[in-house]
Amino acid sequence: MTRWRPARLALPLALLIAGCTIGGHESAVPTSYDFGPPPAYKRSNPALAGTVLIAPVRAPVWLDDTGIVYRLLHEDALRTHAYAMSKWGAEPASLVTDRLRSRFAALAGGVVAPGFSARSDYTLRVELEDFSQHFEAASQSRVLLRARATLLDSEGRKLLAQRVFEVGRPAAPNAPGAVKALTEATDVFLEEVATWATENAKK
Repeated sequence: MTRWRPARLALPLALLIAGCTIGGHESAVPTSYDFGPPPAYKRSNPALAGTVLIAPVRAPVWLDDTGIVYRLLHEDALRTHAYAMSKWGAEPASLVTDRLRSRFAALAGGVVAPGFSARSDYTLRVELEDFSQHFEAASQSRVLLRARATLLDSEGRKLLAQRVFEVGRPAAPNAPGAVKALTEATDVFLEEVATWATENAKK
């Protein structure tokens, strides 16, 4: 993965000086982003009876750091880049894990993580395959979240269901645009996983 200032994309000048203060002094500290506060999920009777163990989300090596990754499809789709002066506050897999547990805490009878002494009825594993911004042209981009989810019966280790989810969203052609669109894609993904897990846990 290269870390490159995307001036070649003819993006707004603000992107290139994102580390500058009002006084015009350049800062070497990148702007840090996360998904913001989790939504206030409504909790009523558990839609998914039982306790769910949610393992930490896994990601490929090229997503295993805090870079906001993008690809220039119109130049070289096989090469990844990361914004120089913008980053995630934690690895994307970690951010998705936290959001996933928050969502299921309002959905299931309980949520535990590996290492807890409590037993679980179900185990949910998620593997990110893509979590990046794709430039189709210099001023046109979309984000893509693609992930494989696996739902297991914890006691018998029986595979209950497995599915690949894919969520795309249009994005402004800059780092803030990527962050906003990937946050929206994550929230859509969480709702799809929640519905899918509930349906398959009842089988």
